Amino acid sequence: MKSKLIKLFNISRPVSWVNTAYPFAAGYLLLGGSVDAIFIIGSLFFLIPYNLLMYGINDVFDYESDIRNPRKGSIEGAVEAKSFHPTIITASLVSTVPFAVAFAALIPTPAVITLASVLFFVVAYSIKGLRFKEKPFLDSITSSIHFVGPLVVAAAILGFPVYVWPFVLAFFLWGMASHAFGAVQDIIPDRKGHISSIATVLGARITIRLSVLLYLASVIIVGMEGGMSLAVAVAGLAYVANIASYWRITDKTSGAANKAWRRFIWINYAVGAIVTMALITHLWSGL
Repeated sequence: MKSKLIKLFNISRPVSWVNTAYPFAAGYLLLGGSVDAIFIIGSLFFLIPYNLLMYGINDVFDYESDIRNPRKGSIEGAVEAKSFHPTIITASLVSTVPFAVAFAALIPTPAVITLASVLFFVVAYSIKGLRFKEKPFLDSITSSIHFVGPLVVAAAILGFPVYVWPFVLAFFLWGMASHAFGAVQDIIPDRKGHISSIATVLGARITIRLSVLLYLASVIIVGMEGGMSLAVAVAGLAYVANIASYWRITDKTSGAANKAWRRFIWINYAVGAIVTMALITHLWSGL
């Protein structure tokens, strides 16, 4: 049992938990919520069950390509034997469904619909028959929804305040840029496995340049909101700096982008710290 739990823990990508729980928790507080049952259950849901569902399904349906990908079997993704796949699916559903039902019982109908839509995209990204991850451009859109979705759920709970939409758009563009950039490192193994992605279609160089432009657009949108958002916008330039040196990358050298992807994982924590300080300052000023 202990070994199974450790495997499930690794499959859920704990290093990425904050990327989904934080948008909900911060968004809920920033938009007028409080540390109540909705905040606690929602934050816990987007922290662990949501990630186990997202990455668990992905690992099961990506198995054939993952075993050929040198990045997998590390912090960047688990590779478990087929015999363990039923356990992954069962654990993903058992951890997700009760939490989702309890959460849905506390939130208004528009938020329930939003939550259901977000979960649909989580499943549709990987599951056989839909496989949005193999539909170029839709792959980046869907991946971005995985991360901006929790923020939109928080906004739906609080009536979709108008002032949240610039941040939702900026976060969405950031998510698309991050997915597209992340796909570059897998161009060669994906093509060998006959898997399509935004990067296999556009090529490494154009994809990197598109990612830079999307990151810059995200930074500009946030910066235009003024106040503490300027600090967040400046911090967001770290993502641009992280991949700008790959401006002239080629498909043959696309694997080199993995270095930037590994930096990206930790840049998220540094930028997240700045976002947290900006959020605390904003909330404190409103007291």
